[in-house]
Amino acid sequence: MLQSREGQRVPNVAFRVREDNEWKTVTTGELFDGKTVVVFSLPGAFTPTCSSTHLPRYNELAPVFARHGVDDILCVSVNDTFVMNEWAKDQESENITMIPDGNGEFTAGMGMLVDKADLGFGKRSWRYAMLVKDGVVQKMFIEPEEPGDPFKVSDADTMLAHIAPDARKPDQVVVFSKVGCSFCAKAKQLLDENGFDYIDVPLDNKVRGKVLGAVSGEMTAPQVFINGKLIGGAEALQQYLAK
Repeated sequence: MLQSREGQRVPNVAFRVREDNEWKTVTTGELFDGKTVVVFSLPGAFTPTCSSTHLPRYNELAPVFARHGVDDILCVSVNDTFVMNEWAKDQESENITMIPDGNGEFTAGMGMLVDKADLGFGKRSWRYAMLVKDGVVQKMFIEPEEPGDPFKVSDADTMLAHIAPDARKPDQVVVFSKVGCSFCAKAKQLLDENGFDYIDVPLDNKVRGKVLGAVSGEMTAPQVFINGKLIGGAEALQQYLAK
């Protein structure tokens, strides 16, 4: 049975990493001493849940964690540094420090090393997250010991709710636009002026009508969505922001 390590120090481990084509050793002392650190650990780089949700959401919420006293966010996996580096390039991970626990020493020291030989993985980390202050584990969220790869409590939102229950999370904004469209430019200008970090999805003439009709019920660009809600075009966005 997996045991919580709350109140205990993290294992004393040296990680071998590859940076700028040179080998480097990073110790747990360098990563944790005198810092408030969030750690999330997962079964493997490039695996579905890890890539689609676990890593991206921690990366997205990293600025919010920082505003509430977190100095760094570490992603730990029993993979070598080359795999972790390539995964970082493939993902939205610029706010995350990737830690290759290639020998599984840190994971074993945390009591989280499990056998996934049935998947051909060998020994890997169980999925968990923890808050560590000055090298001492303050809180752990360990996924339930169920078949498969449960993902219920080690997510970024659960950790943020523990650290700062009233924290304001960033809005998720998408603009479906058309190249050269003045109304689209106006909508994006309004979002910029109001401090929104948005994703622009330009659509060409061959697919624009069908895509916009399917997702918004409208045929014209732009169409702006905020937190899953359709706002509409530039004029509708201006009215929304005025409120």
